[in-house]
Amino acid sequence: MPITTRDREILRLAVPAFGALVAEPLFLLADYAIVGHALGTTAVGSLGLAGTVLTTLMSLCVFLAYGTTASVARQSGAGEHARAMRSGVDGIWLALALGVALIVACWPLAPAIVDWFGATGTQADQAVTYLRISLIGAPGMLVVLAGTGVLRGLQDTVTPLVVAVGSFALNAGLNAWFVMGLGWGIAGSAWGTVLAQTAGGAVYLVVVARGARRLGTSLAPELAGIRQAGTAGFALFVRTACLRIVLLAATVIATRMGEAELAAYALATQVWTLLAFALDAIAIAGQAITGRALGAGDIAATKDATRRMVQWGVWSGIVLGLLVVAARPVLPGLFDADPRVAGLLLDLLWPVALFQPICGVVFVLDGVLIGAGDQRYLAWAGVWTTLAYLPAALLASGYGVVALWCALGVWMAARLITLARRAAGTAWLITGT
Repeated sequence: MPITTRDREILRLAVPAFGALVAEPLFLLADYAIVGHALGTTAVGSLGLAGTVLTTLMSLCVFLAYGTTASVARQSGAGEHARAMRSGVDGIWLALALGVALIVACWPLAPAIVDWFGATGTQADQAVTYLRISLIGAPGMLVVLAGTGVLRGLQDTVTPLVVAVGSFALNAGLNAWFVMGLGWGIAGSAWGTVLAQTAGGAVYLVVVARGARRLGTSLAPELAGIRQAGTAGFALFVRTACLRIVLLAATVIATRMGEAELAAYALATQVWTLLAFALDAIAIAGQAITGRALGAGDIAATKDATRRMVQWGVWSGIVLGLLVVAARPVLPGLFDADPRVAGLLLDLLWPVALFQPICGVVFVLDGVLIGAGDQRYLAWAGVWTTLAYLPAALLASGYGVVALWCALGVWMAARLITLARRAAGTAWLITGT
């Protein structure tokens, strides 16, 4: 596939975005390795359970990044730079407010949330401990999302890469020290994550504040702008909620299958997340390029970029799938998995690899439509694809964790159909601010 000018533009945004995106799952994998070596299978399951809850909460707020990226990119493409930065500042304030709200709402509910998954005994106690401590980092995590959206909208994916690598390297180092050095157990893993995420959020506050001063944009909160940012993000919230319902349902089913099944599912999910973030790098480029091009009124460039990014998604998915197959024999050993967990993980990695080309196209088209501001369609598509998944998951629950993972293939196929049909039309090609 020869490299074109369009490819260079995509790579300029996607390569740093790839580094930033994979930094998180790489260091989360390091957390699993540390916890697995120091604390054992039960703790790995607890980390996977609590991590699923936290990932769900953060994912439901991902509109802070995606919505801000689309808004800032579109307004920048139209030449409204001060207005673009105002959107970013409003997004930061919304992130801080939501972060505090999550702590207040979820802290007392932590035992009930863990119990809902079906965990008991030591596994449940450790999951509650990890969840409650990690909630303290929620404001920092959400500021990172909003700040990342601002910079991506301004076509800057290098700064998020630097911040991501720095904060997650700090996370890995602190976790190793707290868990293995100080013997704090699973609480040490949570505290390391909190400190690293808060540090990352502080860096974004400084970067966005400097950009706002340069453009003469006030840093004071504007209630109308914050309210508008929240309203605009509601459809993305629905879309993301549907995604999380799918993953939560799978985790609940895996939990009820047993500790070994839950541990294997948690480890396979981390591998899949790493691959998803790698593919999502092209989607991030899609958000920024689509928003800017439509803001400038250039429909031809939008279509051309979309076609090229879909090609990149397909080939990237094929390569990642082959890499999973090649790395499959050694992955269980990285987590010091016991024989039962290792065997299940080896089986799970086959469907993980098989679905990657489909994932590549789905993530790219999802990013393009987000960049176009087509959130309402994405919300409805999310509802229908979730309804397609749930019966398949319930059917698979009686056939083991591998069948459960294969049910995700039904979900991804449904997403591919809904996104491809929309992208083939013209209803999403709306220009201007």
